[in-house]
Amino acid sequence: MQIAFTKYHALGNDYLVINPKDLPAPLTTEQVKTICHRNFGVGSDGILLGPMPAENAKCALKIYNPDGSGAEKSGNGLRIFSRYLWDIKFVGNEEFAIQTDGGIVRSTVFDAGKMVRVEMGKVSFDSEKIPVTGAKREVINEKISVGGREFIFCAATIGNPHCVLPLPEISAKLAHGFGPLLEVHPNFPRKTNVQFLKVLDRANIQIEIWERGAGYTLASGSSSSAAAAVAHKLGLVDKKISVHTPGGIVSIEIRDGFDILMTGSVTRVMEGLISPEIYSVKIG
Repeated sequence: MQIAFTKYHALGNDYLVINPKDLPAPLTTEQVKTICHRNFGVGSDGILLGPMPAENAKCALKIYNPDGSGAEKSGNGLRIFSRYLWDIKFVGNEEFAIQTDGGIVRSTVFDAGKMVRVEMGKVSFDSEKIPVTGAKREVINEKISVGGREFIFCAATIGNPHCVLPLPEISAKLAHGFGPLLEVHPNFPRKTNVQFLKVLDRANIQIEIWERGAGYTLASGSSSSAAAAVAHKLGLVDKKISVHTPGGIVSIEIRDGFDILMTGSVTRVMEGLISPEIYSVKIG
């Protein structure tokens, strides 16, 4: 049976949305890996499965990374999923709640679907919540060594784990070189997303992103939220921050208690049908 999907991107971070009612059976890890593969499948940075029933929200969302693993929360994924719900008229222009594995978020679609604002929840720097190994503490300005280089890092969670490395200069090469090593560093029992952070001024930061389970990524809402929160925690930026990613700009507002409001664009790309024939070819 062919599976219907809709593809969107949020500043170059692309996801396929699949409605569970269109699935003949639950997706397997191998199916997810094949569908997301850019040579053997459709190609995407992940799959958003929903809407699903939820007790305390309009609906629930399941997020898959391209390696088949699950993600607790994705800011760009939530913006895309919100746009999809708006497109199919499941929601209108009013604020609504989405249940994720990383908690409930509230979302609003505006500008004819092209912009989405998401209340991402509160950032915590608590080592037990992130999690980070060692004694209970706020993980701020600690040393970490990988690949023969020592970095200073801060760790945070906004429903999923993040490792933020403030640096005077950043690059895609740096993210490709050290991101994979930091992702699986033993400090992080559930692995981690990684952001290489450069502060431009009090209202602007720049990040390069290595996502857990996805790799180098052009944009990420949760990474933008975590990096902005760390920069504010360190006293380097104010409460309203433009986060410059390789794919474009995400707007972050830090409210009381490090509660994050994220706003960014969403672009509808295409609709299609996934042929079951793609699963006949084994990929490495």
